[in-house]
Amino acid sequence: MTFVQVIDCRTSRFDEMNRLMDTWVVQTRGKRTATHNIIGKDRSDDSHFIEIVEFPSYEEAMRNSHLPETDRVFQEMVALCDEMPTFTDLDVVRDEQLYATNIRSLFQTMAAPGELPALNDLMVEHYHDHDPANEQDALGLDAMRRQIEMWRSAFDSSFSIEDQICEGDRVCTRWTWNGTQKADFMGLPSTGKQVSMTGSTIFRCQDDGKIVEGWWQYDRLGLMAQLGALDQLET
Repeated sequence: MTFVQVIDCRTSRFDEMNRLMDTWVVQTRGKRTATHNIIGKDRSDDSHFIEIVEFPSYEEAMRNSHLPETDRVFQEMVALCDEMPTFTDLDVVRDEQLYATNIRSLFQTMAAPGELPALNDLMVEHYHDHDPANEQDALGLDAMRRQIEMWRSAFDSSFSIEDQICEGDRVCTRWTWNGTQKADFMGLPSTGKQVSMTGSTIFRCQDDGKIVEGWWQYDRLGLMAQLGALDQLET
């Protein structure tokens, strides 16, 4: 179970503490077990700081605490604080990446049967789409809807999400698309074939989670080969 430690401290010497944290990172390289670290400053009190440190488990956190470098840095950190810091230990019972969840909803919606919804609860009106298969980027939500409708009109399909990696306002999703051709697609007559394609997409989100921009990479050549386009070229 993921474990989080919350450290609440007050200091008028944050620059020195920040340099101390950099020193700890260098000294514990290859040893520390923390996976994520955030430090926040209270907007109403410049001397009040909260540090949140994430570990894969409580046991890994204890391993980290028992490092001699950690103990040494802790003593120096206490000396820089205006008062004794407090520690809160938390077992994580729910961890939801909201941007990633929103993007999963988009993939599900793009392939769902029935009428394509407006998508304005998932994407901004000025959405900007980068797709190497298109000569020009799709600018605006209406243009993106037209792109999606082109695929939906030609295939009954579904997406499987293989991996998602979140970094700041961006989410990278590795996916597998499976479809059955039911109508003409890019000049190719309907074959009724079941086809599949792999790809990845990086989406940029704004603060409320709506998608602002997207960059696509996918095996279009492999898809066209499955649809028989390369056979036509050979003949």
